[in-house]
Amino acid sequence: MKYLKYLLFLLLIAIIAIAIYIAVQPNDFSVSRTRTIQAPASLIYNEVIDFKNWEDWNAWTEEKPEMTINYPEQTKGIDGSYSWIDNGETGTMRTIDTNPNKSITQTMQFADYPSSDVVWTFMPNADGSTDVKWTISGKDLPFGFKAYAAFTGGMDSKIGPYYDRSLELLDQKVVKSMTIYNIKVNGVTQHSGGFYLYNTTSSKIENFKVKMQQMLPEVKQYLTDNNIKPSGAPFIIYHKWDLENNAVIFSCAMPTSDRVITTDSEILTGQLEPFDALKTTLKGNYTHLEEAWNTAMKYQTDINLVPDKTGVALEVYVTDPSNTPNPADWITEIYLPIVLENNTTLNH
Repeated sequence: MKYLKYLLFLLLIAIIAIAIYIAVQPNDFSVSRTRTIQAPASLIYNEVIDFKNWEDWNAWTEEKPEMTINYPEQTKGIDGSYSWIDNGETGTMRTIDTNPNKSITQTMQFADYPSSDVVWTFMPNADGSTDVKWTISGKDLPFGFKAYAAFTGGMDSKIGPYYDRSLELLDQKVVKSMTIYNIKVNGVTQHSGGFYLYNTTSSKIENFKVKMQQMLPEVKQYLTDNNIKPSGAPFIIYHKWDLENNAVIFSCAMPTSDRVITTDSEILTGQLEPFDALKTTLKGNYTHLEEAWNTAMKYQTDINLVPDKTGVALEVYVTDPSNTPNPADWITEIYLPIVLENNTTLNH
């Protein structure tokens, strides 16, 4: 009997010790993970802000595909939400505040546990990548919650690995989405021509890209400074592309609705007469432009279209990358000048 009383006494002491240990645990918690993703902040933000995208990179869903996910009518932006059922218990997540392309604030409730605050931040880097930070935190934790955390290794060990894996999957999805592209030969058409402002130069082929990236903004800035509204998308005019001599002559141009008399000797006025052309469209990153040009020229040869050696080729940048974060959505049109024969059909 004394032995049993002694055991009960020890058990009581152990229970009291455990209770004291749990009681002195922090009344709050915070778990954060950060990952650098090679993508613009706006693209990642657009992926995270819509809960319908989360299934693609949520590590909990990956581990438990049998979880039931429910989407309301609104899943994107402030008041967007979704819910899930896991082992008979329901969780909900709701977006309560946003700073577009910079941060997202959410609240999460699971079963009878206290609600938690969830914050995403998107910090752009100079190299075009983004530091994505994902934080969950809670406060005023009840005794039962602290006991659960204390005996399962702490909230960081419970949540952290899922956050790491989710960010890894998010990284993979976003980066992959940027690589999608499509090249379409639209066929023979007539370019309408028109007035434009431009600057022009010649350079070695390997220096073309750098030169173009310097010159085109100068033309755009001239229009802005002089309150001239462009009538279309910027484009490059290829006057000559000489592989044998490693030389290119080109102009960077912005279309205008009528003739503009310029006051800058570096910015000139030009006019394209309407011309027949083979049109090809690239939807995707500019890194695929060489393939698009090769596709267009091969098609031209395959169907025996006659190049117009007196004409110019155009590369038209239909979308503005500053307004279109995903390179997969960039649209570029290529026009190869041709001599149209009577039996050739125009595609409009």
